[in-house]
Amino acid sequence: MKQRELGRSGLMVSEMCLGTMTFGTQTPEAEAHAQMDMALESGVNFWDCAEMYPVNPLRKETQGDSERILGTWFEKTGRRGEVVLATKHSGAGHMNVRSGAPISAKTIPEAVEGSLKRLRTDVIDLYQFHWPNRGSYMFRQNWRYDPSGQDRAETIAHMEEALDALQREVERGTIRAFGLSNESAWGTCQWLAAAERTGGPRVASVQNEYSLLCRLYDTDMAEMSVNEDVGLLAFSPLGAGYLSGKYQGGKVPEGSRMDFVPQMGGRHGPRVLEAVEAYLDIAREHGLDPVQMALAWTLTRPFMGASIFGATTLGQLEHALGAAEVTLSGEVLEEIDAVHRQHPMPF
Repeated sequence: MKQRELGRSGLMVSEMCLGTMTFGTQTPEAEAHAQMDMALESGVNFWDCAEMYPVNPLRKETQGDSERILGTWFEKTGRRGEVVLATKHSGAGHMNVRSGAPISAKTIPEAVEGSLKRLRTDVIDLYQFHWPNRGSYMFRQNWRYDPSGQDRAETIAHMEEALDALQREVERGTIRAFGLSNESAWGTCQWLAAAERTGGPRVASVQNEYSLLCRLYDTDMAEMSVNEDVGLLAFSPLGAGYLSGKYQGGKVPEGSRMDFVPQMGGRHGPRVLEAVEAYLDIAREHGLDPVQMALAWTLTRPFMGASIFGATTLGQLEHALGAAEVTLSGEVLEEIDAVHRQHPMPF
């Protein structure tokens, strides 16, 4: 498994990252522990979580269980030191956590302490803000995104205040690096500038959605990543499971994401199935597994920090891990780009 430096943080992480958002709902604790064993033995030393997980479905009574399951594995195995651990502070409006309070200097210490307790660890390697207080064009909000109501001075003041609180956590030894999620190029650059002014922690990564079906990152965000050494942590690199082909023909496998969340977070619709079929055709033509092709493609991108993949079962995890050994030919990459031009942003 190849390793990459996470921004300028000095943290070396595997190019594939284990996503844990199903731990506690679709994936029971024993299965999750087996996944962590397999991931680490396969060289995946980078694991991502969030205080609001698990999902599918999101429920107040299960909030935090994904972190708790990681914590019981760390306690049982004693292998916390072998893992680069990432988690996230929920943003404004998520009522299951702190009644929907926005990210602030007040909520940061409380959120960090809560995650540390659930994770049964003394330090979080990468601490991320799940989405910005001012809103985001992610989660299919790009179609009607309107930033005209933002208050620039308020945003900058919030960033400086938050960085000061994060720096205190760095000094306490509770976090090592800072990352963003669901951010824009302008927002990321403002965080970088604020860190230079204040001496607070520099952004190491941005966790945004990225896959063959969602390529919003390819332009302004890509340029920012390359020039500022801020790597993308791609979430949903399999298009929430669509790119496996399991939903083609109207199929809804029992226990799958669509079984729990029929609209797939706004991704569901006829255009996505047409796009998926075109990518499946490429895989069939070249004798490639579609899951491994989709994951391997993300690893070719020049701005990639790591590709975050999740698995409901141990078998799915083993299958996905094979992507690390797949090399895509120039012909395959050209065909992928051709399909993207035919089916841009299908959800």
